[in-house]
Amino acid sequence: MTFLGTPEVPPRGTGNLRGTQSFPEAAHDRLADSQLRRNLGKATRTIRAKRLAVAGELPDWEALRDAGSAIKTEVLANLPDLLETFEQRVTERGGTVHWAPDAAAANEIITELLGGAREVVKVKSMATQEIGLNEHLESAGISAFETDLAELIVQLAGDTPSHILVPAIHRNRAEIRELFLRAMPGVDPDLDDDPANLAAAARRYLRQKFMAAEVAISGANFGIAETGTLTVVESEGNGRMCLTLPRKLITVMGIEKLLPRFADLEVFLQLLPRSSTGERMNPYTSMWTGVTPGDGPEEFHLVLLDNGRSATLADEIGRSALHCIRCSACLNVCPVYERTGGHAYGSTYPGPIGAVLSPQLAGMAGSDPNASLPYASSLCGACYDACPVKIDIPSLLVELRHQHVREAAPSGEAAIMKAAAAVMGDSRRWELAQRAAGLGRLLARDGRIRALPPPLRGWTGARDLPAPPKQTFRQWWASPQAREELRREAERGLG
Repeated sequence: MTFLGTPEVPPRGTGNLRGTQSFPEAAHDRLADSQLRRNLGKATRTIRAKRLAVAGELPDWEALRDAGSAIKTEVLANLPDLLETFEQRVTERGGTVHWAPDAAAANEIITELLGGAREVVKVKSMATQEIGLNEHLESAGISAFETDLAELIVQLAGDTPSHILVPAIHRNRAEIRELFLRAMPGVDPDLDDDPANLAAAARRYLRQKFMAAEVAISGANFGIAETGTLTVVESEGNGRMCLTLPRKLITVMGIEKLLPRFADLEVFLQLLPRSSTGERMNPYTSMWTGVTPGDGPEEFHLVLLDNGRSATLADEIGRSALHCIRCSACLNVCPVYERTGGHAYGSTYPGPIGAVLSPQLAGMAGSDPNASLPYASSLCGACYDACPVKIDIPSLLVELRHQHVREAAPSGEAAIMKAAAAVMGDSRRWELAQRAAGLGRLLARDGRIRALPPPLRGWTGARDLPAPPKQTFRQWWASPQAREELRREAERGLG
């Protein structure tokens, strides 16, 4: 086995999903949708409250966070050796391991493994979303059916996920009812929008797919190097159906999802459910190790996905983003995400962690819209406080901004800042500039400048500017009035 990080320039991952729009452009469109903001606000407030309650129950919550962070640091420090051990253990138990350096390779491997199957069922998997597997299979005439309820909603709508944990968070139950009536075959025309009835309709539809499918495709929350065990945690039981009923199981796992030891699950099976769904434990935790004759799939394939992860690992500062366990806690506390939703980020991974991961995995060279993602944050720090493995997302965003500025082509903003530095570096030039700025009072109304002429119009597009004072500090300092005021202050002090 050759570790995927050995090329001098490791391959980057897939690009953004918003086309040529930058985050500010996409966010502007989303902010105009008041229903979207209501849906997001209600959902994130609910999840935040539940997470705080169950995390507060544990007196050692901070110690658990420290332990999770330490384990992930150990993984990244020893990733090549752990991957070799993992491959060996999976193979010993009857599984087959495939190495995919990028999305295109992963899609080709999976398509070949399907062996002529025209339909597959899928467990919710961000890795397969990242590589665009569903679209690739569709182009090959293969139907992939999402079995997670929220993923099914997104798929039926021809939509894309907008949240790591709750992909359909941007839709309310009335919208989902209308979607089911329109797009789900065989649905009862009298279906109402009661959540239990919506779930039951989806269950009836999916049961047929579970019973007929020959192949299932899953992701993995964790892989255990010590034993070759894979783990999927979920809340509906659809994962259990996919992992046990079909004859063949194909799992796609990012290479950073490893844990060294089986005992490490003790930490993460406490951190993950509390941070993601606000539950003490996941309703369904499924584990499997290779193939067991007469029990579960007869054939197991594991696709280990790099897709830019080796390049991220090579960045001494940015590699900590690979600690992420995809809990979505950072999204639920982010004031930017709560107002724009996940689609504005244009990538598989939205929110604060997406603003870090997407530029790292896919790159942000040149005019790539991903270059705007590190700026999609107020740097308030709420994401760091919520992260169960203590990823310092604000610091990573600042570093990515630094990298972007350093590597970007010269811009108008850079030229303005260079000119400002030259002016501020000389007292005579600075004084002349202050006098010239006084002309800005001609543009003011009620003491505020609300629109500047080009090229400064963009700055006032989102804020007002106080009108320049009639007298600068230097002018006041040189005036008799200043000397008189200073004399009076001195006398009061002596008195």
